Amino acid sequence: MSTNPTPAGRQSPQVYRRRRLVVLLGLIAVIVAVVLIIVRPGESQGGEGTGPGTDASTPPTTAPADASTIPTEPTAADGDPCAEKNVLVEATTDKLEYQAGEQPQLSVTITNTGSNVCMLNVGTKVQVFTIKSGEEVYWTSTDCQVDAIDAEVSLQPGTPISSSVPIIWDRTRSSTETCDGPRESVPAGGASYHLGVSVAGFAADETKQFLLY
Repeated sequence: MSTNPTPAGRQSPQVYRRRRLVVLLGLIAVIVAVVLIIVRPGESQGGEGTGPGTDASTPPTTAPADASTIPTEPTAADGDPCAEKNVLVEATTDKLEYQAGEQPQLSVTITNTGSNVCMLNVGTKVQVFTIKSGEEVYWTSTDCQVDAIDAEVSLQPGTPISSSVPIIWDRTRSSTETCDGPRESVPAGGASYHLGVSVAGFAADETKQFLLY
């Protein structure tokens, strides 16, 4: 028995199957190539260049700063101007209580609490004494000050210096308008007063209390 020959111009089914297989294999090869490009072997999905076991979310470690590059305060030297933090100003009086007719003698003590000799103007031109009772100011040394001077001195560390000549307070109210005339006497009879002082802008942390009788 003879088989019918394949019509001229038409391929056999085996040929079509082979062609489909070739096309399918080509498509698979293209898909594999695309996947390899997107997901590179040996790299995590956290980011390019991230090695195995590395958490891409962990920030890079910053090297500690070199201590030699950290700015520091200039080192103080002998003869430098006094720094406010190294100047202790204290108001002083010769007594704590004054009987009728006794006039308080007011002074200032200055101490260099630093470790180096420093320079400071301590003259009367930069001294301000103030006497208050409560919130009321009764007397200020600069209201009628005359012959004020500058006096630049070297303050030795830990060595207090005090006023060479104290200021005498006549127990009256001061005012720039009464420098050449009579002044009103302040209340006495056990009244409490506080002396404050500053030198070259450096003020005493505390006032000195005294009583007038």
